[in-house]
Amino acid sequence: MLESECNHFEIINESLSGDRPIDEDTFSSIAVMAERLDRLKKTNVLFDGVGFSEQVDELALCEMISAIS
Repeated sequence: MLESECNHFEIINESLSGDRPIDEDTFSSIAVMAERLDRLKKTNVLFDGVGFSEQVDELALCEMISAIS
């Protein structure tokens, strides 16, 4: 795993566990990981069933709601 990928995963994981604040870095990491997952899904149907956990989906939704407000 590339170091930047590991950092994005760690940022999201630590934000969900409460070890770091949920901030712009968290939302940026979710966006990067979502983009990478979308690219994987486009390259191979094996990834069609892969997605984020319910907690990450809820966190991403919170960011979208705050952006609208």
